[in-house]
Amino acid sequence: MDAFRPEGAGFQRMMRLPPYVFNIVNQLKIEARQRGEDIIDLGMGNPDLPTPKHIVHKLIEAVKNPRNHRYSASKGI
Repeated sequence: MDAFRPEGAGFQRMMRLPPYVFNIVNQLKIEARQRGEDIIDLGMGNPDLPTPKHIVHKLIEAVKNPRNHRYSASKGI
């Protein structure tokens, strides 16, 4: 088996990908906190409270609706 070679074509394609947006946002938050700015973080996270019941019930309602069992309308890329 070939060893991992970062200079390979696959690696070069990966290097052309744009930066992961949440890494950029996280770095901006870190820098703002270091400057002493008060941050209200509305980014990704792990919820520490259960989802409110009314939201769960609406989700169940949407899942049971056969109209939602198909692809959405799209004009493509």
